[in-house]
Amino acid sequence: MNIREAKDYIKDTVQLYLTKDEFGDYRIPVVRQRPIFLLGAPGIGKTAVMSQIASELDIALVSYSMTHHTRQSALGLPFIEKKEYAGKNYSVSEYTMSEIIASVYDTMEESGVKEGILFLDEINCVSETLYPSMLQFLQYKVFGKHTVPEGWVIVTAGNPPEFNKAVREFDVVTLDRLKVIEVEADYPAWKKYAFDAGLHGSILNFLESNRDYFYGVETTAFGKNYVTARGWEDLSDIIKLYEESGKKVTESLVGQYIKNETVVKEYTAYYDLYNKYKRQYDVEGVFEGKVDEKMVKAVSKAAVDERLALTGLLSDVVKSEIKDIMRRQQVLKDVRPSLSRMTSGEEKDIAGYIKTLVKAREKIIADKQRAGSLTAAEKTEGKRIIALYKDLSKQAGTPDEVKTFFNGEIGALKERVATEQKRLDNLFAAMSKIFGEESNEMLVLVTELTLGKDTADFFASFGSDSYEKYNALLMVGDRKETLRKEILNIL
Repeated sequence: MNIREAKDYIKDTVQLYLTKDEFGDYRIPVVRQRPIFLLGAPGIGKTAVMSQIASELDIALVSYSMTHHTRQSALGLPFIEKKEYAGKNYSVSEYTMSEIIASVYDTMEESGVKEGILFLDEINCVSETLYPSMLQFLQYKVFGKHTVPEGWVIVTAGNPPEFNKAVREFDVVTLDRLKVIEVEADYPAWKKYAFDAGLHGSILNFLESNRDYFYGVETTAFGKNYVTARGWEDLSDIIKLYEESGKKVTESLVGQYIKNETVVKEYTAYYDLYNKYKRQYDVEGVFEGKVDEKMVKAVSKAAVDERLALTGLLSDVVKSEIKDIMRRQQVLKDVRPSLSRMTSGEEKDIAGYIKTLVKAREKIIADKQRAGSLTAAEKTEGKRIIALYKDLSKQAGTPDEVKTFFNGEIGALKERVATEQKRLDNLFAAMSKIFGEESNEMLVLVTELTLGKDTADFFASFGSDSYEKYNALLMVGDRKETLRKEILNIL
């Protein structure tokens, strides 16, 4: 299965394992909760989905890479203790608490969250001295003499032997005590994540036309060549920072993240073309309704990759603007109940109540961070909510002033939505003029806007006559796969 399917499966399993009966006991006893073993190639997102699952289920997460552990750190350090047996004193070996188990208890204490996921990565690459103890742990959930606390689900991950010489294959007895999930790199599944995560447009457009370059590991006479989903995402982050600081993106930079010379050269060349098209065509003018015949003529003579690159550039602008609008809408939705308490007169001390709200939001962020389940999106949204409360505290001290403030925020959002709808009208009009109403480029644009979570939410919440028109005209759901094949045949 792909990583999205694996995530859903793991999430469902964790929910079921944490289901309790009417007496508060777990329906499936802890000793019979099979640990999950996620087996897949490196860099496909196994670790990332754990944080997402913990966040969505509002539980804690403790992660460890087992290759960094020795027998002593995993099991605990030995010490001598005096005990009496049958009237005689003996010296016996005991062990301090496992570092891993101790981290679970520390997380519970610091965050106040009593249930969670214990995620052990690279589980099949442990040292030879630790291997027998690891098998015991998978079977009995015990490190030394210390068990994993109730309410904690064990999820493990590892790479197949072909990717790591240190891999030790589990025997049948061990596998029979695990829920084994084999995960494969899958571009369509990753693409949806990449859209929502806002990866750099040049990467998304490049991979759409070169899907074979999305993921690959091969052995050559000079060593291993590899390209991973993690590499593309990390490359996207650094490119954005390079562009913000005005630094040049080179093959050397790309090669630090993509370890395949052919892919590095082709992507870097595409990135240069991508930026050339950005300079050559008046992208912002398109959204303002300024499309002259010179531009139409230039695009009509352009090669397929150039036409698709221009479409991608236009799509990137739309998705970025809409993402920001939807984030603002979510913030206003989150604060509305609290503001209603102020405008209704339910809260008399408005300044004091706002301070309480800020502290409460800061505590939520801190608790989730201590629990290991805070995602970057949650952190950003939390900080935006805090910023709005602080703005409110400077401008409002009475119920009427709170109402005026909130109405102003709603009004500003409505203006942004109306502006974006107009820009969408101009975009679709320009695309129709440049490429044609039923062109492949128009279909690419509509498909990308349909696939994106933020854009789909925008159209569902606010609508767009132009989008609805072309979505219906092109029947995106029926044609998107056909289009992809046509484009690949042309290239």
